[in-house]
Amino acid sequence: MGVLEATMVVIDNSEFMRNGDYTPSRYEAQSDAVNLIFSAKTRSNPESAVGLMTMAGRAPEVLVTLTNDFGKILASMVQTKIHGTAHATTAIQVAALALKHRQNKAQRQRVIVFVGSPVLDDEKELVKLAKKMKKNNIAVDFINFGEDAENVDKLEKFISNVKSGDNSHLLNIPAGPQLLSDVIVTSQILADEDGMPQVSGAGAGGAGAGVDNFEFGVDPNLDPELALALRMSLEEERARQEKEKKERDATEKAKVTEAIPEEPAEGSSDATKKDEENPSGKADKMDTD
Repeated sequence: MGVLEATMVVIDNSEFMRNGDYTPSRYEAQSDAVNLIFSAKTRSNPESAVGLMTMAGRAPEVLVTLTNDFGKILASMVQTKIHGTAHATTAIQVAALALKHRQNKAQRQRVIVFVGSPVLDDEKELVKLAKKMKKNNIAVDFINFGEDAENVDKLEKFISNVKSGDNSHLLNIPAGPQLLSDVIVTSQILADEDGMPQVSGAGAGGAGAGVDNFEFGVDPNLDPELALALRMSLEEERARQEKEKKERDATEKAKVTEAIPEEPAEGSSDATKKDEENPSGKADKMDTD
């Protein structure tokens, strides 16, 4: 049986998550990875619990408190709206507070933060928070993608100050053909105490049942219900984002249309008035005599 943990997953729902540089988009790739993390943590130890929260918008918000119910996580990911800018420092503090109220005090505390936009937080504040998290025995993992190069220095300093032994990690994932979940599943973030992946089939050789062969990193033969739920979640999210895109396009089109002045119709009062003022139809000339 794996490590008994309480894990708060912090997702990035800022405007940067609309970008399509990760397959199929930053937000959808993140959604798949969240589902994978929940599966890995609860399979490793059925008494482990996972919570979910956002860090963009008006303020970070806890969507799901620590739970073993995958349906709650799935529903929240589908309903989450993309807007605003990310507030990493505040979000991590809220996540720590949620972990403090865990029912099973024997669970180790961990925060996994998805960072898909520039980290705007002050470096000194991040280091200060990292030291506080270490003092409270809370491990922190960052999954840095999208704006990965820009964020590396700040996140590395955070990890170096929060780390106790090898309990916290920074995973930088540049844009490429690989799925976000495929990289995460074989990383230290989802490794057990022996450094082995926690998800069934992950990294397995022999039969060639590597995670790359499975959609969302989940073998549908081992867990058909989870695989189906993940697929439905992805389809619903795509439909929601497509609807939002159409609404935005329609709004922009309406704004452009309103901004274009209309030419007065022939025979209208404005056109008639213009003709009366200049019956010859010629431009007025300045008298230079």
